[in-house]
Amino acid sequence: MDQLTKSLNSDLIGNFNGLPDVLPVRRTLKKMKSFSIPVLFKSNLIGKIKEARRFGDKMKKNFEPSHFDFGPIEILISRHFGFCYGVENAVETAYRIVEENPDKRIFLLSEMIHNPAVNADLLDRGVEFIQDTLGNQLVAWDQLTSDDVVIVPAFGTTLEIQEILSNIGIDIYSYDTTCPFVEKVWNRSQKLGETDHTIVVHGKLNHEETRATFSHSEKNAPVIVLENMDDTKELGEFIEGKKNESAFFDFFKGKISKGFNPHSHLEKIGVINQTTMLASETQKITDYLRAVMENKYGKDAIKSHIADTRDTLCYATNDNQSATYGLLEKEADLAIVIGGHNSSNTTHLVELLESKFTTFFISNQDAIFSKNEILSYDIHMQELKMNKEFLPEKESIRVIVTSGASCPDIIVDEVLQKILLLIAVLCTVQIANAQKVFLSALFTGVPVNPNKNAFGSAARICLPKSPSCVL
Repeated sequence: MDQLTKSLNSDLIGNFNGLPDVLPVRRTLKKMKSFSIPVLFKSNLIGKIKEARRFGDKMKKNFEPSHFDFGPIEILISRHFGFCYGVENAVETAYRIVEENPDKRIFLLSEMIHNPAVNADLLDRGVEFIQDTLGNQLVAWDQLTSDDVVIVPAFGTTLEIQEILSNIGIDIYSYDTTCPFVEKVWNRSQKLGETDHTIVVHGKLNHEETRATFSHSEKNAPVIVLENMDDTKELGEFIEGKKNESAFFDFFKGKISKGFNPHSHLEKIGVINQTTMLASETQKITDYLRAVMENKYGKDAIKSHIADTRDTLCYATNDNQSATYGLLEKEADLAIVIGGHNSSNTTHLVELLESKFTTFFISNQDAIFSKNEILSYDIHMQELKMNKEFLPEKESIRVIVTSGASCPDIIVDEVLQKILLLIAVLCTVQIANAQKVFLSALFTGVPVNPNKNAFGSAARICLPKSPSCVL
Protein backbone atom coordinates (compact mmCIF):
# COMPACT_ATOMS: atom_id res chain seq x y z
CA MET A 1 0.00 0.00 0.00
CA ASP A 2 2.80 2.48 0.86
CA GLN A 3 4.55 1.90 -2.45
CA LEU A 4 1.26 2.26 -4.28
CA THR A 5 0.61 5.57 -2.59
CA LYS A 6 4.05 6.86 -3.55
CA SER A 7 3.50 5.85 -7.15
CA LEU A 8 0.09 7.48 -7.22
CA ASN A 9 1.51 10.73 -5.87
CA SER A 10 4.09 10.74 -8.63
CA ASP A 11 1.48 10.03 -11.29
CA LEU A 12 -0.80 12.78 -10.04
CA ILE A 13 1.93 15.38 -10.40
CA GLY A 14 2.50 14.29 -13.98
CA ASN A 15 -1.22 14.40 -14.71
CA PHE A 16 -1.57 17.96 -13.53
CA ASN A 17 1.43 19.08 -15.50
CA GLY A 18 -0.31 17.86 -18.61
CA LEU A 19 -3.54 19.73 -17.98
CA PRO A 20 -4.31 23.24 -19.27
CA ASP A 21 -4.27 26.16 -16.85
CA VAL A 22 -7.54 27.77 -15.88
CA LEU A 23 -6.64 31.15 -17.37
CA PRO A 24 -9.82 33.05 -16.41
CA VAL A 25 -9.14 32.17 -12.79
CA ARG A 26 -5.61 33.45 -12.97
CA ARG A 27 -6.79 36.74 -14.48
CA THR A 28 -9.45 37.13 -11.84
CA LEU A 29 -7.05 36.57 -8.98
CA LYS A 30 -4.29 38.75 -10.40
CA LYS A 31 -5.23 41.77 -8.33
CA MET A 32 -5.51 39.80 -5.08
CA LYS A 33 -2.55 39.47 -2.74
CA SER A 34 -0.94 36.10 -3.18
CA PHE A 35 1.57 34.33 -0.97
CA SER A 36 4.59 32.20 -1.70
CA ILE A 37 3.74 29.09 0.32
CA PRO A 38 6.53 26.46 0.50
CA VAL A 39 6.11 23.80 -2.17
CA LEU A 40 5.96 21.02 0.40
CA PHE A 41 2.60 22.37 1.63
CA LYS A 42 1.01 22.92 -1.78
CA SER A 43 -1.42 20.57 -3.50
CA ASN A 44 -2.11 20.56 -7.20
CA LEU A 45 -5.51 18.91 -6.73
CA ILE A 46 -6.88 20.99 -3.84
CA GLY A 47 -5.27 24.14 -5.22
CA LYS A 48 -7.07 23.73 -8.54
CA ILE A 49 -10.37 23.04 -6.79
CA LYS A 50 -10.00 26.26 -4.78
CA GLU A 51 -9.12 28.24 -7.90
CA ALA A 52 -12.20 26.99 -9.69
CA ARG A 53 -14.39 27.89 -6.74
CA ARG A 54 -12.97 31.39 -6.39
CA PHE A 55 -13.59 32.01 -10.07
CA GLY A 56 -17.18 30.77 -9.89
CA ASP A 57 -18.12 32.43 -6.60
CA LYS A 58 -16.22 35.70 -6.28
CA MET A 59 -18.53 37.08 -3.55
CA LYS A 60 -18.45 33.85 -1.50
CA LYS A 61 -22.20 33.52 -1.39
CA ASN A 62 -22.35 29.84 -2.29
CA PHE A 63 -21.74 27.44 0.61
CA GLU A 64 -22.65 24.28 -1.28
CA PRO A 65 -19.88 21.66 -0.97
CA SER A 66 -18.05 20.36 -4.02
CA HIS A 67 -19.36 16.91 -4.91
CA PHE A 68 -17.15 14.20 -6.39
CA ASP A 69 -18.89 10.99 -7.37
CA PHE A 70 -16.66 7.92 -7.82
CA GLY A 71 -19.46 5.38 -7.78
CA PRO A 72 -18.62 3.29 -4.72
CA ILE A 73 -17.66 6.43 -2.85
CA GLU A 74 -18.87 10.01 -2.99
CA ILE A 75 -16.82 12.79 -1.45
CA LEU A 76 -18.29 16.12 -0.37
CA ILE A 77 -15.58 18.74 0.14
CA SER A 78 -16.40 21.88 2.11
CA ARG A 79 -16.76 25.05 0.07
CA HIS A 80 -14.20 26.85 2.23
CA PHE A 81 -11.39 25.23 4.22
CA GLY A 82 -7.65 25.24 4.80
CA PHE A 83 -5.12 28.07 4.95
CA CYS A 84 -6.68 31.48 5.50
CA TYR A 85 -5.14 34.88 4.70
CA GLY A 86 -3.54 35.25 8.13
CA VAL A 87 -2.03 31.77 8.09
CA GLU A 88 -0.68 32.13 4.55
CA ASN A 89 0.91 35.44 5.50
CA ALA A 90 2.48 33.94 8.65
CA VAL A 91 3.84 30.86 6.88
CA GLU A 92 5.30 32.84 3.98
CA THR A 93 6.91 35.36 6.33
CA ALA A 94 8.40 32.72 8.63
CA TYR A 95 10.01 30.77 5.79
CA ARG A 96 11.33 33.95 4.18
CA ILE A 97 12.91 34.96 7.48
CA VAL A 98 14.58 31.56 7.79
CA GLU A 99 15.99 31.85 4.26
CA GLU A 100 17.20 35.43 4.73
CA ASN A 101 18.97 34.79 8.03
CA PRO A 102 21.10 31.63 7.56
CA ASP A 103 23.77 32.74 10.03
CA LYS A 104 21.47 33.77 12.87
CA ARG A 105 19.65 31.92 15.62
CA ILE A 106 15.94 32.01 14.83
CA PHE A 107 13.22 31.60 17.44
CA LEU A 108 9.44 31.48 17.40
CA LEU A 109 7.60 32.79 20.45
CA SER A 110 5.41 29.67 20.23
CA GLU A 111 3.96 27.47 17.51
CA MET A 112 3.70 29.33 14.22
CA ILE A 113 0.21 27.96 13.70
CA HIS A 114 -1.58 24.99 15.23
CA ASN A 115 -0.48 22.45 12.69
CA PRO A 116 2.07 19.74 13.51
CA ALA A 117 3.41 19.46 9.94
CA VAL A 118 4.31 23.14 9.67
CA ASN A 119 5.79 23.34 13.15
CA ALA A 120 7.79 20.13 12.71
CA ASP A 121 9.30 21.40 9.46
CA LEU A 122 10.32 24.70 11.05
CA LEU A 123 11.98 22.79 13.90
CA ASP A 124 13.83 20.67 11.33
CA ARG A 125 15.15 23.91 9.81
CA GLY A 126 16.68 24.91 13.12
CA VAL A 127 13.95 27.19 14.44
CA GLU A 128 13.43 26.96 18.23
CA PHE A 129 10.22 27.62 20.19
CA ILE A 130 10.60 29.95 23.18
CA GLN A 131 7.28 28.90 24.75
CA ASP A 132 4.76 26.10 24.34
CA THR A 133 1.13 26.77 23.46
CA LEU A 134 0.21 27.27 27.13
CA GLY A 135 2.91 29.88 27.69
CA ASN A 136 5.34 27.61 29.55
CA GLN A 137 8.95 28.70 29.01
CA LEU A 138 11.10 26.41 26.83
CA VAL A 139 13.97 28.85 26.29
CA ALA A 140 14.84 31.28 29.10
CA TRP A 141 14.66 34.97 28.18
CA ASP A 142 18.21 35.52 29.41
CA GLN A 143 19.48 33.06 26.77
CA LEU A 144 18.44 35.45 24.01
CA THR A 145 20.65 38.20 22.61
CA SER A 146 20.08 41.25 20.45
CA ASP A 147 21.53 39.35 17.48
CA ASP A 148 18.78 36.73 17.59
CA VAL A 149 15.71 36.73 15.37
CA VAL A 150 12.40 36.23 17.18
CA ILE A 151 9.28 35.63 15.07
CA VAL A 152 5.88 36.60 16.44
CA PRO A 153 3.33 33.94 15.35
CA ALA A 154 -0.02 34.55 13.69
CA PHE A 155 -1.76 34.66 17.10
CA GLY A 156 0.22 37.76 18.12
CA THR A 157 1.77 38.22 21.54
CA THR A 158 1.31 40.11 24.79
CA LEU A 159 2.56 43.61 25.59
CA GLU A 160 4.56 42.08 28.44
CA ILE A 161 6.52 39.82 26.08
CA GLN A 162 7.00 42.70 23.66
CA GLU A 163 8.61 44.69 26.48
CA ILE A 164 10.88 41.79 27.47
CA LEU A 165 12.14 41.42 23.90
CA SER A 166 12.55 45.15 23.49
CA ASN A 167 14.69 45.32 26.64
CA ILE A 168 16.91 42.57 25.18
CA GLY A 169 17.32 44.69 22.06
CA ILE A 170 15.28 42.48 19.73
CA ASP A 171 13.15 44.25 17.11
CA ILE A 172 10.03 42.10 16.93
CA TYR A 173 8.23 44.38 14.49
CA SER A 174 10.55 43.32 11.68
CA TYR A 175 9.52 39.70 12.26
CA ASP A 176 5.87 40.08 13.26
CA THR A 177 3.39 37.72 11.54
CA THR A 178 0.37 38.67 13.66
CA CYS A 179 -2.81 38.11 11.66
CA PRO A 180 -4.27 41.45 10.50
CA PHE A 181 -7.71 40.32 11.67
CA VAL A 182 -6.34 39.77 15.17
CA GLU A 183 -4.90 43.28 15.06
CA LYS A 184 -8.31 44.53 13.94
CA VAL A 185 -9.79 43.11 17.15
CA TRP A 186 -7.09 44.86 19.18
CA ASN A 187 -7.79 48.18 17.47
CA ARG A 188 -11.50 47.79 18.16
CA SER A 189 -10.83 47.11 21.84
CA GLN A 190 -8.77 50.29 22.01
CA LYS A 191 -11.64 52.35 20.62
CA LEU A 192 -14.07 50.68 23.04
CA GLY A 193 -11.78 51.54 25.93
CA GLU A 194 -11.65 55.16 24.83
CA THR A 195 -15.45 55.30 25.22
CA ASP A 196 -15.34 53.70 28.71
CA HIS A 197 -16.54 50.26 27.60
CA THR A 198 -15.40 47.13 29.39
CA ILE A 199 -14.00 44.54 27.00
CA VAL A 200 -15.71 41.15 27.03
CA VAL A 201 -13.48 38.64 25.22
CA HIS A 202 -15.11 35.48 23.88
CA GLY A 203 -12.19 33.09 23.84
CA LYS A 204 -10.27 30.28 25.49
CA LEU A 205 -8.36 31.70 28.43
CA ASN A 206 -5.13 29.78 27.76
CA HIS A 207 -5.11 30.20 23.98
CA GLU A 208 -2.19 32.28 22.66
CA GLU A 209 -4.46 34.67 20.81
CA THR A 210 -6.74 35.27 23.78
CA ARG A 211 -3.76 35.89 26.05
CA ALA A 212 -2.49 38.46 23.52
CA THR A 213 -5.90 40.07 23.08
CA PHE A 214 -6.37 40.24 26.86
CA SER A 215 -3.02 42.01 27.26
CA HIS A 216 -3.65 44.55 24.50
CA SER A 217 -7.22 45.20 25.71
CA GLU A 218 -6.22 45.56 29.37
CA LYS A 219 -4.05 48.53 28.40
CA ASN A 220 -7.17 50.45 27.43
CA ALA A 221 -10.04 49.07 29.51
CA PRO A 222 -11.19 46.53 32.13
CA VAL A 223 -11.35 43.03 30.60
CA ILE A 224 -13.27 39.82 31.28
CA VAL A 225 -12.98 36.52 29.38
CA LEU A 226 -15.98 34.32 28.60
CA GLU A 227 -15.35 30.93 27.02
CA ASN A 228 -18.91 29.78 26.50
CA MET A 229 -22.58 30.37 27.25
CA ASP A 230 -22.21 28.99 30.79
CA ASP A 231 -19.75 31.77 31.58
CA THR A 232 -22.07 34.26 29.88
CA LYS A 233 -25.10 33.24 31.91
CA GLU A 234 -23.05 33.48 35.10
CA LEU A 235 -22.07 37.03 34.15
CA GLY A 236 -25.67 37.83 33.26
CA GLU A 237 -26.89 36.71 36.67
CA PHE A 238 -24.50 39.10 38.37
CA ILE A 239 -25.53 42.01 36.13
CA GLU A 240 -29.17 41.25 36.97
CA GLY A 241 -28.35 41.22 40.69
CA LYS A 242 -28.92 37.48 41.21
CA LYS A 243 -25.33 36.81 42.31
CA ASN A 244 -23.23 38.74 44.83
CA GLU A 245 -19.71 40.16 44.43
CA SER A 246 -18.07 37.27 46.26
CA ALA A 247 -19.64 34.73 43.90
CA PHE A 248 -18.50 36.83 40.94
CA PHE A 249 -14.85 36.87 42.01
CA ASP A 250 -14.91 33.17 42.85
CA PHE A 251 -16.26 32.23 39.44
CA PHE A 252 -14.18 34.64 37.33
CA LYS A 253 -10.89 34.28 39.18
CA GLY A 254 -8.09 34.48 36.63
CA LYS A 255 -10.51 35.64 33.92
CA ILE A 256 -10.60 39.37 34.74
CA SER A 257 -8.11 42.21 34.55
CA LYS A 258 -6.40 43.65 37.64
CA GLY A 259 -8.62 46.03 39.60
CA PHE A 260 -11.82 44.83 37.95
CA ASN A 261 -14.88 46.35 39.66
CA PRO A 262 -17.98 44.30 38.80
CA HIS A 263 -20.34 47.06 39.97
CA SER A 264 -18.98 49.89 37.81
CA HIS A 265 -17.21 48.01 35.02
CA LEU A 266 -20.27 46.16 33.75
CA GLU A 267 -22.43 49.18 32.93
CA LYS A 268 -20.98 49.55 29.42
CA ILE A 269 -19.58 46.54 27.55
CA GLY A 270 -18.37 45.52 24.12
CA VAL A 271 -17.91 41.91 23.00
CA ILE A 272 -14.90 40.94 20.89
CA ASN A 273 -13.65 37.44 20.17
CA GLN A 274 -10.72 35.12 19.65
CA THR A 275 -10.93 34.98 15.87
CA THR A 276 -11.01 31.19 15.77
CA MET A 277 -14.07 30.80 17.99
CA LEU A 278 -17.46 29.96 16.54
CA ALA A 279 -18.86 33.18 15.12
CA SER A 280 -22.38 31.93 15.82
CA GLU A 281 -21.50 31.43 19.50
CA THR A 282 -19.99 34.91 19.72
CA GLN A 283 -23.24 36.27 18.34
CA LYS A 284 -25.28 34.22 20.82
CA ILE A 285 -23.18 35.57 23.69
CA THR A 286 -23.63 39.13 22.42
CA ASP A 287 -27.38 38.69 21.96
CA TYR A 288 -27.74 37.21 25.45
CA LEU A 289 -25.85 40.06 27.09
CA ARG A 290 -27.79 42.57 25.01
CA ALA A 291 -31.04 41.10 26.36
CA VAL A 292 -29.68 41.30 29.92
CA MET A 293 -28.68 44.93 29.45
CA GLU A 294 -32.01 45.76 27.84
CA ASN A 295 -33.86 44.18 30.75
CA LYS A 296 -31.83 46.23 33.23
CA TYR A 297 -31.57 49.60 31.48
CA GLY A 298 -34.47 49.61 29.03
CA LYS A 299 -34.64 49.21 25.25
CA ASP A 300 -34.25 52.93 24.56
CA ALA A 301 -30.93 53.09 26.44
CA ILE A 302 -29.40 49.86 25.11
CA LYS A 303 -26.96 51.57 22.71
CA SER A 304 -25.35 53.31 25.69
CA HIS A 305 -24.63 50.00 27.43
CA ILE A 306 -23.52 47.48 24.78
CA ALA A 307 -21.54 48.24 21.62
CA ASP A 308 -22.15 46.75 18.18
CA THR A 309 -18.96 44.79 17.46
CA ARG A 310 -20.04 42.49 14.63
CA ASP A 311 -17.39 44.06 12.40
CA THR A 312 -14.63 42.34 14.40
CA LEU A 313 -15.54 38.79 13.33
CA CYS A 314 -12.86 37.16 11.13
CA TYR A 315 -14.16 36.67 7.60
CA ALA A 316 -12.16 33.46 7.04
CA THR A 317 -13.38 31.80 10.23
CA ASN A 318 -16.91 32.87 9.38
CA ASP A 319 -16.64 31.51 5.81
CA ASN A 320 -15.27 28.16 6.99
CA GLN A 321 -18.00 27.82 9.58
CA SER A 322 -20.74 28.87 7.14
CA ALA A 323 -19.43 26.26 4.71
CA THR A 324 -19.65 23.69 7.50
CA TYR A 325 -23.30 24.60 8.05
CA GLY A 326 -23.67 23.93 4.32
CA LEU A 327 -22.30 20.44 4.91
CA LEU A 328 -24.82 19.89 7.70
CA GLU A 329 -27.62 20.32 5.16
CA LYS A 330 -26.40 17.20 3.32
CA GLU A 331 -26.65 13.51 4.08
CA ALA A 332 -23.50 11.46 4.58
CA ASP A 333 -22.22 8.31 6.26
CA LEU A 334 -19.36 10.05 8.03
CA ALA A 335 -17.28 13.20 8.22
CA ILE A 336 -13.51 13.67 8.35
CA VAL A 337 -12.00 16.86 9.76
CA ILE A 338 -8.27 17.36 9.17
CA GLY A 339 -6.05 19.58 11.27
CA GLY A 340 -3.96 20.01 14.39
CA HIS A 341 -5.58 18.61 17.51
CA ASN A 342 -4.81 21.82 19.43
CA SER A 343 -6.32 24.00 16.72
CA SER A 344 -9.27 25.94 18.09
CA ASN A 345 -10.96 26.68 14.76
CA THR A 346 -10.61 23.02 13.68
CA THR A 347 -12.10 21.82 16.95
CA HIS A 348 -15.14 23.99 16.34
CA LEU A 349 -15.64 22.42 12.92
CA VAL A 350 -15.62 19.02 14.63
CA GLU A 351 -18.20 20.24 17.15
CA LEU A 352 -20.51 21.33 14.37
CA LEU A 353 -20.22 18.19 12.25
CA GLU A 354 -20.49 15.67 15.08
CA SER A 355 -23.91 17.07 15.92
CA LYS A 356 -25.17 15.17 12.86
CA PHE A 357 -22.47 12.81 11.55
CA THR A 358 -20.05 10.23 12.86
CA THR A 359 -16.99 12.48 12.78
CA PHE A 360 -13.30 11.60 12.76
CA PHE A 361 -10.72 14.24 13.68
CA ILE A 362 -7.31 13.41 12.21
CA SER A 363 -4.06 15.29 11.66
CA ASN A 364 -3.00 13.54 8.43
CA GLN A 365 -3.33 10.41 6.29
CA ASP A 366 -1.23 8.34 8.72
CA ALA A 367 -4.24 8.25 11.05
CA ILE A 368 -6.05 6.06 8.51
CA PHE A 369 -4.84 2.49 8.91
CA SER A 370 -7.38 0.53 6.87
CA LYS A 371 -11.00 0.50 5.75
CA ASN A 372 -11.88 -0.45 9.31
CA GLU A 373 -9.36 1.43 11.45
CA ILE A 374 -8.82 5.14 11.95
CA LEU A 375 -7.03 6.93 14.81
CA SER A 376 -9.25 9.88 15.69
CA TYR A 377 -8.91 12.61 18.32
CA ASP A 378 -11.75 12.83 20.83
CA ILE A 379 -12.22 16.54 21.59
CA HIS A 380 -14.27 15.79 24.71
CA MET A 381 -11.88 13.32 26.32
CA GLN A 382 -8.89 15.10 24.72
CA GLU A 383 -7.25 11.86 23.67
CA LEU A 384 -6.58 9.76 20.59
CA LYS A 385 -8.86 6.76 20.11
CA MET A 386 -8.61 3.90 17.63
CA ASN A 387 -11.96 3.43 15.92
CA LYS A 388 -12.45 0.02 14.30
CA GLU A 389 -15.60 0.99 12.41
CA PHE A 390 -14.34 3.50 9.89
CA LEU A 391 -15.77 2.98 6.39
CA PRO A 392 -19.14 1.20 6.44
CA GLU A 393 -19.75 -1.91 4.35
CA LYS A 394 -22.08 -0.43 1.75
CA GLU A 395 -22.41 -0.36 -2.02
CA SER A 396 -21.93 3.40 -1.97
CA ILE A 397 -20.35 5.48 0.80
CA ARG A 398 -20.69 9.24 1.15
CA VAL A 399 -17.86 11.00 3.02
CA ILE A 400 -17.66 14.65 4.06
CA VAL A 401 -14.18 16.20 4.16
CA THR A 402 -13.01 19.54 5.52
CA SER A 403 -10.01 21.00 7.31
CA GLY A 404 -9.04 23.76 9.68
CA ALA A 405 -7.54 27.14 8.74
CA SER A 406 -4.04 25.99 9.69
CA CYS A 407 -4.06 22.76 7.65
CA PRO A 408 -1.92 22.72 4.46
CA ASP A 409 -3.73 21.70 1.27
CA ILE A 410 -1.26 18.87 0.60
CA ILE A 411 -2.43 17.06 3.74
CA VAL A 412 -6.06 17.19 2.56
CA ASP A 413 -4.92 15.88 -0.80
CA GLU A 414 -3.07 12.96 0.82
CA VAL A 415 -6.11 12.05 2.93
CA LEU A 416 -8.34 11.99 -0.17
CA GLN A 417 -5.85 9.77 -2.00
CA LYS A 418 -5.67 7.41 0.96
CA ILE A 419 -9.45 7.03 1.07
CA LEU A 420 -9.64 6.35 -2.68
CA LEU A 421 -6.91 3.75 -2.37
CA LEU A 422 -8.84 1.97 0.38
CA ILE A 423 -11.90 1.76 -1.85
CA ALA A 424 -10.07 0.61 -4.96
CA VAL A 425 -6.64 -0.98 -4.43
CA LEU A 426 -5.46 -1.73 -7.96
CA CYS A 427 -2.29 -1.49 -9.98
CA THR A 428 -0.70 1.93 -10.25
CA VAL A 429 -1.48 2.33 -13.95
CA GLN A 430 -5.18 1.68 -13.48
CA ILE A 431 -5.42 4.15 -10.61
CA ALA A 432 -3.43 6.80 -12.44
CA ASN A 433 -5.66 6.45 -15.50
CA ALA A 434 -8.80 6.69 -13.38
CA GLN A 435 -7.36 9.84 -11.84
CA LYS A 436 -6.90 11.32 -15.31
CA VAL A 437 -10.59 10.76 -15.96
CA PHE A 438 -11.39 12.43 -12.66
CA LEU A 439 -9.17 15.43 -13.37
CA SER A 440 -10.66 15.87 -16.81
CA ALA A 441 -14.10 15.98 -15.21
CA LEU A 442 -12.81 18.45 -12.65
CA PHE A 443 -11.77 21.00 -15.22
CA THR A 444 -14.63 20.61 -17.63
CA GLY A 445 -17.29 20.32 -14.94
CA VAL A 446 -18.88 17.63 -17.09
CA PRO A 447 -18.81 13.90 -16.29
CA VAL A 448 -16.58 11.94 -18.64
CA ASN A 449 -18.22 9.28 -20.75
CA PRO A 450 -16.10 6.17 -20.15
CA ASN A 451 -17.24 4.66 -23.45
CA LYS A 452 -15.72 7.54 -25.40
CA ASN A 453 -12.66 8.17 -23.27
CA ALA A 454 -9.29 6.54 -23.77
CA PHE A 455 -9.04 5.89 -20.07
CA GLY A 456 -12.65 4.80 -19.64
CA SER A 457 -12.02 1.10 -19.34
CA ALA A 458 -9.39 1.60 -16.66
CA ALA A 459 -11.76 3.91 -14.78
CA ARG A 460 -14.52 1.30 -14.84
CA ILE A 461 -12.12 -1.33 -13.50
CA CYS A 462 -10.84 0.95 -10.78
CA LEU A 463 -14.12 2.55 -9.80
CA PRO A 464 -17.32 1.15 -11.33
CA LYS A 465 -18.77 4.56 -12.08
CA SER A 466 -16.87 7.14 -14.07
CA PRO A 467 -15.93 10.01 -11.75
CA SER A 468 -18.02 13.15 -12.04
CA CYS A 469 -17.80 16.39 -10.18
CA VAL A 470 -19.87 19.40 -9.30
CA LEU A 471 -17.87 22.40 -8.16
